[in-house]
Amino acid sequence: MSDLENKKDLKPWQHQLNEIIFGSETRAGKWFDIILLMIIIFSVLAIMLDSIPGFHEKWAAELFIFEWVVTIIFTVEYILRLICVGKPLKYVFSVYGLIDLISLLPTYVGIFVSGTSSLRILRSFRLIRIFRILKLSQFVEDSKKLTNALRQSRNKIIVFLFFIVMMVISLGTVMYIVEGGEAGFTSIPRSIYWAIVTMTTVGYGDIAPATPLGQFIASVIMILGYAIIAVPTGIVTNDFIQGNKSKAMNNIACDNCGKDGHDMDAKYCNHCGQKL
Repeated sequence: MSDLENKKDLKPWQHQLNEIIFGSETRAGKWFDIILLMIIIFSVLAIMLDSIPGFHEKWAAELFIFEWVVTIIFTVEYILRLICVGKPLKYVFSVYGLIDLISLLPTYVGIFVSGTSSLRILRSFRLIRIFRILKLSQFVEDSKKLTNALRQSRNKIIVFLFFIVMMVISLGTVMYIVEGGEAGFTSIPRSIYWAIVTMTTVGYGDIAPATPLGQFIASVIMILGYAIIAVPTGIVTNDFIQGNKSKAMNNIACDNCGKDGHDMDAKYCNHCGQKL
């Protein structure tokens, strides 16, 4: 939002304000962001504490005042952001702009509509600004690698999930036939629910097999569950490793021409034919 396109029509004082509010390169900009994050954190903590009955009864007045002080600060900050950008509407409909606006609305809406106070917790989304402040570019790069690995493995995961769906439907149907309604397996959908809970090793315990055969089938499902949980992780991990190997291979420079960007299984340079 603080790029040259949005800054070119700003007055000097607007440009300076823009550097403080949207930038994090200057000392003032860093302190502005740090103070803003601290206010957001304390505000979120106050909202959480306000949901505790005993705490609310004792500190209701103080929490109410603190909430409005924070809301006024955020309102002034939002207005200042609109003032110091070249294209206010672009900021309003940006990700950060929408988050900033949503964080303000619950308090004002609460004046006219009761029961919306808990929605103030939405302002916790503003904490994502910490990634901009700390310049965590390495985390962004790693997230791209993970996204690429998930994208490459999506077909395998879809096939795996289809297999799991068919398995829980089959096992749920078998348990419905074996156990019946006396043990809580009153319908096939409810039996499928039990199969899903058991296979994922969650085990709520609201339904349990009573017959020896049903207990044997349940034991098999539990053992399968441990094996099945590891499959998606293995698929994504393999594609993640392959992606890293491919990137490493692409970065290998040819000794002859010095160019990189080779295929993972390449034995000769794509540019000059020299053996790698």
